Amino acid sequence: MMCSPTAWGPIALATLLAAATPAGAQWKPDRPTDLVVSVAPGGNQDITARTIQSIWQERRIVSPVNVMNKPGGGGAIAYTHISQRAKDPSQLLILAPTMLTSKIMGVGQFTHRDFTPIAMLFNEYIFTVVKADSRLKTGGELIQRLKEAPDSLGVGIATAIGNHIHMGLALPMKAAGVDIRRMRVVAFKSSGQSLTAVLGGHIEIAAATFAAVLPHVTSGQLRILGVSAPQRMPGALAAIPTWREQGAAAVFDSWRGVVAPKGITDAQVKYWEAMFLALSQTEEWKADIDKNYRVNHFLNGRDSSAYWDAQYKELEEGLTELGLAKR
Repeated sequence: MMCSPTAWGPIALATLLAAATPAGAQWKPDRPTDLVVSVAPGGNQDITARTIQSIWQERRIVSPVNVMNKPGGGGAIAYTHISQRAKDPSQLLILAPTMLTSKIMGVGQFTHRDFTPIAMLFNEYIFTVVKADSRLKTGGELIQRLKEAPDSLGVGIATAIGNHIHMGLALPMKAAGVDIRRMRVVAFKSSGQSLTAVLGGHIEIAAATFAAVLPHVTSGQLRILGVSAPQRMPGALAAIPTWREQGAAAVFDSWRGVVAPKGITDAQVKYWEAMFLALSQTEEWKADIDKNYRVNHFLNGRDSSAYWDAQYKELEEGLTELGLAKR
């Protein structure tokens, strides 16, 4: 039975490790841990890493922990850093779907299979919005419009064609029978810019995570047509229909995960799995998940790898249909 979220301490962690690690094979870090991110300070992955750092150190789950920013090359600098540190369990990389899309489109060389999967942390879904006074009232109406004339509406995303934001709308539209290659998609430097373009009437629809659309929905300026979640979300988001409910049998999520270098031992993998499980059970982590309208979704390394395998296949199919996959 798991300890209560407020009870994580040396005794609770020792019990957890004993259950998670084979007898006689326990391991713990003997040097500071680096959480490596592929973005500059302030980016979403950086914020995730600093949240982990803060909770781990304040709860004395793992300490000391450093956040190492290695931006550039579409993630290549961070991925190369981890790939060159085989067997080093002190290096952990925060992972997002952009690694998979980059590989499929031929602009990156790595996938999760080039590393040691450690954990899935959370999911977040993609919301499609229009201006509040738009003639499009439902996701079903949007699907019908795009089936009839795929290029009739401007679609805003951030920050690159083929990324997870793009796929969060394109895959449901593909499932509904829309010719997604003909959709008129415009990439902006940020979701803030794409949403501003909708508000200004320059484009008709935009896709983004909920944290980006929240202020505009709350103010009554934007209206949500659909979400790429598998079922309706809880609480304040329960009124938002999924794409599945509106004739598009597809689900897509963005996520954050963690990998380590190749070659670390089973005991080291088990240790880090246990530490991320402990993180997922803390009140601080749950509060951060709720604040950002995400879904707390811990998976161990093996299950995370299977999850990412499945999404890689789905992304490859969608990007191939868009003519963006490099064979």
